[in-house]
Amino acid sequence: MHFLMGTPLPRNLLVLAFYTLTQGLLFTMLFTSSFASTCPKGCHCLERGGLTVVQCASRNLESIPQDLPHDTVALLLSSNHIRKIPNQAFKDLPRLQELDLSRNRIETVDADAFQGVADSLRMLDLSNNLIQSVPKEAFARLHARIRLSNNPWHCECTLQEVLRELQLDPETVNEVSCHTSVLEEHAGKPVIQVLDSGINFCNFHHKTTDVAMFVTMFGWFTMVIAYVIYYVRHNQEDARRHLEYLKSLPSSSQISKDFDTISTVL
Repeated sequence: MHFLMGTPLPRNLLVLAFYTLTQGLLFTMLFTSSFASTCPKGCHCLERGGLTVVQCASRNLESIPQDLPHDTVALLLSSNHIRKIPNQAFKDLPRLQELDLSRNRIETVDADAFQGVADSLRMLDLSNNLIQSVPKEAFARLHARIRLSNNPWHCECTLQEVLRELQLDPETVNEVSCHTSVLEEHAGKPVIQVLDSGINFCNFHHKTTDVAMFVTMFGWFTMVIAYVIYYVRHNQEDARRHLEYLKSLPSSSQISKDFDTISTVL
């Protein structure tokens, strides 16, 4: 009744209220400061459902940032100058679901580039880069939908084996084209179209390997035959010279006659 009529609150309640408010503000400041300090320099971090979205698009980055928040769920690195995805580049991001590396200058993707995020990753964009080939192990065990369009792909056996295991984004699958190819007539054509036509780059690879082995073996065989011929001819020449030398020596009968003649004279 006294409280409703405006009677002042007890001092201890005022102190408690002030303490609670101060602690709340302090906690908020510490949380905000901690969140800001984990965000890579030059990037912008946002919260999404208690997880972190790291926005680093168009930041003139030349490599993938190292100081990424552990709870990153989306990493947006498009339109930078990144040239390589090194081994285990995202190993400390176990919750990463979306990775956008489009419109960079990526030429190299190491074999273990996505180790540690194979199970969590759901979207991977590598479109509009400078990738010609990737190791077969690079995308192993990835469950993500992948965009590989607008790269200067070299169509050969390894690329065919890589694509066989991937979930290519259906919207951009026809933009994955052969910039060059072991079969020149397929340059400029969509890879899927070429493979669907029945072309098997691996068969061509095996045939090329067989031809190379045949040519190598034929070369070695020719060298062996040439050496044998040279060896025989050289030995024949030595034998002929030795025979001529023996013929030039006086015979034993001639030596005996000469010895008898000398004895008679004496």
